[in-house]
Amino acid sequence: MEEEIINRVALSKLMVIDLEDYYPAGQRFVFDIKTWLYEEFVLREKDFRASVEKHDWSQYKDGFVALTCTSDAIIPAWAYMLITIHLQPYAKKVVMGNLEILETSLYQDIISALDVKPYTDKPIIIKGCSHKPVPENAYIFLSQKLKPIAKSIMYGEACSSVPLFKKK
Repeated sequence: MEEEIINRVALSKLMVIDLEDYYPAGQRFVFDIKTWLYEEFVLREKDFRASVEKHDWSQYKDGFVALTCTSDAIIPAWAYMLITIHLQPYAKKVVMGNLEILETSLYQDIISALDVKPYTDKPIIIKGCSHKPVPENAYIFLSQKLKPIAKSIMYGEACSSVPLFKKK
C-alpha cells in the first residue's frame, strides 16, 4: 500500500521572504576618480572640472554607480557632488563607496518601502543562500522591520531553518 507524500511546508502558514526576489535590475558601476587626479594624487579643480564636462555620462543610463577614489588622495566633498550632479539624469542611484555599500544602500531603500502588513502575526522564514549579491546588512534591515509584527522569524530554508525570534 503506497502512502501519498504530503508537503507539510507547502500546507503550513510559513511565509518565506527571499531577498533575492527584490534584487534591482540594472548594471552596477564603480567610478574611480583617481585617473582624473594629477599623478593620481592631487585634485586640480580646473582640470577636474574639465574631465567632468567632457565625460560621456550617458553610459550610466539606468545603472547604479558607486563613486570612489582608490588612491590615497584627499578628495573634497564637492568633487563627488559635482559628479553626482552630472550622473543624476542617467543613473538610478549614486553612492560614495564600493559595490557592497551600493548594494546595501539599494536594499535599505527597498526594505524601507516594503509593505510588511501581509506578514503580521505570521511565522516568517527569511531565505538565505542567494545567487545574487544580497548584502548581509539587508538581512539585518529586514529582521528589524519584521520583528515588531511577526509571530516568529527564522533564517534559512523551511527544511532546516534557524529560529531567531518568537513572540511571547
